[in-house]
Amino acid sequence: MSVTLPLDDAPPPAAPPAATRRRRKVGRFVLPTYSWLVIAYLVFPIAVMILFSFNRVVGGLQLVSFSWNGFTDQWYRQWSNVPGLTSAFWLSIRLALVSTFISTVLGTFLAIALVRYRSAKFRGRVAIEQVLFLNIAAPEIVMGASLLGLFVALNIGRGFLTLVLAHVMFSIAYVTVTVRARLAGFDRSLEEAAYDLGANPVTTFRLVTLPLIMPGVLAGALMAFALSIDDFVTSNFVSGANPPFPVWIYGVTRVGTPPQVFVFGTGIFMVGIGFALLSIVLSRRRSE
Repeated sequence: MSVTLPLDDAPPPAAPPAATRRRRKVGRFVLPTYSWLVIAYLVFPIAVMILFSFNRVVGGLQLVSFSWNGFTDQWYRQWSNVPGLTSAFWLSIRLALVSTFISTVLGTFLAIALVRYRSAKFRGRVAIEQVLFLNIAAPEIVMGASLLGLFVALNIGRGFLTLVLAHVMFSIAYVTVTVRARLAGFDRSLEEAAYDLGANPVTTFRLVTLPLIMPGVLAGALMAFALSIDDFVTSNFVSGANPPFPVWIYGVTRVGTPPQVFVFGTGIFMVGIGFALLSIVLSRRRSE
């Protein structure tokens, strides 16, 4: 005959074995330590760049010295004294802004088309998806060489136009994939409600669809901007006589790197940190 014990007299749960407790303690130590080591590995080169942007140069040539010679803010005061550096930097900024705008507009509408229209209405949908993923997976040197051959065959002089075309080409795939992920859970009933209230397709897109997918659009735009301002391989093939910032730095490293390069790098990093903090603040405000 079975005996049912009262709830108050139930035996306490058995304690986990000593080996399990030991593994848990090790996990609490190993995983955070591993995470901080990875973060340190990623941040260390940036910290070195920021540190040596304040390093004094001893000698006649104003080139980066990786032996600490004393603190100075000279290079921040003389940030525009290197011929060609400032113009290359602002060329990269203009290039990133123009290519980001074009690739964001084209990528957003392409993502909407890929999500809204299935194979029956959009017969080239599968082929376009494969081309987009091939664009992401293809090595940059292949894209740069093929674009150079195309521009030479069409007798298009290398310059700002060819840079924009190249950067839009490799950025549009990233924007499309990012915006498409945002559209995957989009509630179409909100658009239908706008149509029932008399809104036309343009007004519905502007007042309903675009605000709802805006986080994905902004994420795609930021990714396109970062890819553009950081690109070296493709830009090296199609830049011509006026190179953008990464190509200019590569060219000058063969004779020596001026300290102002670290100043510009520190500025770009700080702007990126600012955008990241702004994104965190906006996300928290939306969740409240």
